[in-house]
Amino acid sequence: MTAPAAGSYGSWPSPIDAALAASLDGRPEYVGTVGPEVWWTEPRPAEGGRRTLVRRPADGGPERSVLDAPWNVRSRLTEYGGRPWAGTARAAGGPLVVFVHHADQRLYAYEPDAPGGPPPRPLTPSSAVGGGLRWADPVLRGEEVWCVLEEFTGPAPTDVRRVVAAVPLDGSAAADRSRVRELTDDRHRFTTGPRISADGRFAVRLVWDHPRMPWDGTELLLAEITQAEVTEAEVTGAEAIGAEVAGADVLAEPRTVLGGPEEAVAQVEWAADGTLLAVSDRCGWWNPYRVDPDTGEVVNLCPREEEFGGPLWKPGLAWIAPLPDRLIAVLHGLGSSVLGVLDPDTADLVDAAGPWTAWQPTLAVHDTRVYGVAASPRSGYEVVELDTASGHARVIGARAAAPVDPAYFPEPQSRTFLGPGGREIHAHVYPPHHPDRPAPADELPPYVVWAHGGPTDHVPPVLDLHIAYFTSRGIGVVEVNYGGSSGYGRAYRERLREQWGVVDVEDCAAVARALAAEGTADPDRLAIRGASAGGWTAAASLAATDLYACAAMIYPVLDLTGFAEETHDLESHYVDGLAGPPQILGVRCRERSPVARADRVTAPFVLLQGLDDPVCPPAQAERFLAALRGRSVPHAYLTFPGEGHGFRRADTMVRALEAELALYVKVFGIERTDVPELTLEP
Repeated sequence: MTAPAAGSYGSWPSPIDAALAASLDGRPEYVGTVGPEVWWTEPRPAEGGRRTLVRRPADGGPERSVLDAPWNVRSRLTEYGGRPWAGTARAAGGPLVVFVHHADQRLYAYEPDAPGGPPPRPLTPSSAVGGGLRWADPVLRGEEVWCVLEEFTGPAPTDVRRVVAAVPLDGSAAADRSRVRELTDDRHRFTTGPRISADGRFAVRLVWDHPRMPWDGTELLLAEITQAEVTEAEVTGAEAIGAEVAGADVLAEPRTVLGGPEEAVAQVEWAADGTLLAVSDRCGWWNPYRVDPDTGEVVNLCPREEEFGGPLWKPGLAWIAPLPDRLIAVLHGLGSSVLGVLDPDTADLVDAAGPWTAWQPTLAVHDTRVYGVAASPRSGYEVVELDTASGHARVIGARAAAPVDPAYFPEPQSRTFLGPGGREIHAHVYPPHHPDRPAPADELPPYVVWAHGGPTDHVPPVLDLHIAYFTSRGIGVVEVNYGGSSGYGRAYRERLREQWGVVDVEDCAAVARALAAEGTADPDRLAIRGASAGGWTAAASLAATDLYACAAMIYPVLDLTGFAEETHDLESHYVDGLAGPPQILGVRCRERSPVARADRVTAPFVLLQGLDDPVCPPAQAERFLAALRGRSVPHAYLTFPGEGHGFRRADTMVRALEAELALYVKVFGIERTDVPELTLEP
């Protein structure tokens, strides 16, 4: 037998090319049930990055897309979106679904089984008529859709108001804004959609205000559903917007039953028996609670130093789902979440069997079956069904498997490192791995530190072909859940309070140095990369240390004061907690922002930017490059028209991945002939 051929790290051949990684990018989201059918949204990178609505029949037949291009089921509420669809099963005529179309942000109704196959029909005004309206987190109620309405009132990103609104299903509001009934006022800056009790008497929702983010503090509001007493004739002109008519259901003045400035309620749901359930971090961890709305009594149903919730980046996320028999499906864990079934009377918690090690915050229930989205180190995200009666779990919806031998996939090692002051840092190490290329005996591998976005987010150890793209070529990756990440309790999240650009930079550096010190990584061939807030950490790291040989920055934050002034409304006060209040932000910007510290950057980098990004606008990148002008720092700046915050198009992702690899090939001295040339300008 011939011995496997040796080769330097980074030079290995791999069947996982950029096109394959791009084609399988993204994951199913927003699982729901329409009667016994299971529906969800799914990405289509090869179709311009749109998201389609997928339907799995009740008879167990294969899933299929119910909306062809150009339909794109995605909301732009607060730019990050939110649950974009809802559906109901009807006795006759088949299912009725409502969804948000990304291109015009209108709400549409669709009856996929209707005779003649009529196309979706609009329910809300166009932008020209509606003055910049967006919708999310819908609930079908009678002849209306109750949901979040976001309305832009001026040219600035912060000229916006949000309310809970009722949209008629008859389409009468499609050309008449006044037919949309506003059920709440806009005294609260942000709101989720309503959750309505089974008896139809009450509605609950979560709200919060600047400068808090939803993981800082939210309030759970409860309102009685009553009937309006005014008549349509009593309001005219501008007052007609959101006007009520006699007999129409409205929400009474709400009252707070849980939460506050220092308590983050991540989710609220009604159980079938009328019990009010919530996920709160009042004990320092997101745990499930039963809330008595009358007495205010709050009972922790499963006291654990684990997370049963996460950051509410967009409305419609779900970590718990009540079952008909008083049991509760829950996602829980330390770092990554797994699916379990909780008995709220005994606090017994039984986890679902199966290979899945990380579940996304989307759950749906029908009878005894629970549906969610999960992945493992050997499989990408797929739709999974758990039958709680039998305990059997199975995949019911999955995108095409990667047409490569799984032997090329990396095996993550979840580890805990020590940072400054002995603080713990959680990370996942992905060593270089190739079934036919042994590790060279005379060299250590290059490693890239991946800093996740958010920064209030976390990364689980699951199959990611973007990581496999590098590890199968001989370049190691380590994903760092630095201080400030979610998944490890409130105290861990708050390590980053007013320390952004310090703790994240130090934690990533501590992990990189530890890998080098133990002989896992080549200390001379370390790189750092990140997108969004991770791009900030990558750029700030180049300015703070000479540890890294190069960096990849993807639609990054680069200027603290500029970000606070230019970004969208949701994050316009985010830096108050991350870096400091407005009165000291200028000082912190000069101390930490890559724009202000560009004179300290000497390592090569590639900067990738979507030109239609409303969260981290191109102006950030342009100011950074201007600050570098006249200095001999090798770099490449690649821009992508039509891309926003998060690359979604296959061709964009291919170019971005290949450019990043080309940077490492050039800087690390790797010999490859299959990488497009990347010109680094001084």
